[in-house]
Amino acid sequence: MTLEYFYAAHSAFAYIGSARLFAIATRADCTVIHRPLDLDRVLTGSRVASFGGRTEAHLQYYFGREIERWCEHRGVPMMAGFPTHHGHDYSLAGRLIIAAAEHGNRVDKLSHALLEAHWCDDGDLADEPTLARLAGSVGYDPVSLLASARDPSMAAQYEANTMEAIERSVFGSPTYFVDGDMFYGQDRLELVERALTKPFAGRWPRAAPQDV
Repeated sequence: MTLEYFYAAHSAFAYIGSARLFAIATRADCTVIHRPLDLDRVLTGSRVASFGGRTEAHLQYYFGREIERWCEHRGVPMMAGFPTHHGHDYSLAGRLIIAAAEHGNRVDKLSHALLEAHWCDDGDLADEPTLARLAGSVGYDPVSLLASARDPSMAAQYEANTMEAIERSVFGSPTYFVDGDMFYGQDRLELVERALTKPFAGRWPRAAPQDV
């Protein structure tokens, strides 16, 4: 079984589900294939309203109360309010994760460390010293890993992940694929766990409903 993980390196709901995801994968003896992406472009490409285009009521509920409840449910710590640097360009953080996958078996730990730093410690994932510190904290050589992240091949893979996500109808972060079957949102992780041992009937993608 394969478990593909499409997400943004600064995604709140990716963070909330991160520890649970890796625990599920460990129990299922399944490797997580990390696909960091440009979330803004995925939303645009999938014709989903950007965060700036959503109503205040939606933002308060989905990125307020929902986050509070899911953090409590999953036992996940989180800082009060939104991270100060949430609007920064996190493409380098995404490329760092891609590079890490090619430089050892600690990419799950690095991914979680980045998300946790952003949502618990107000970490700026666009700041190279911050990324270096986090890479070193999980056992990578930060100098060589950052050098790899700056390589054009990592930017090309980040772009490829973004385009593949759009082509496969991804419309948010996190999105998981178990042998091609798509599950959107960390609240579907229990279904992901079931799919790793007993795939669901049917297939994805299904034909779009007509005249709805």
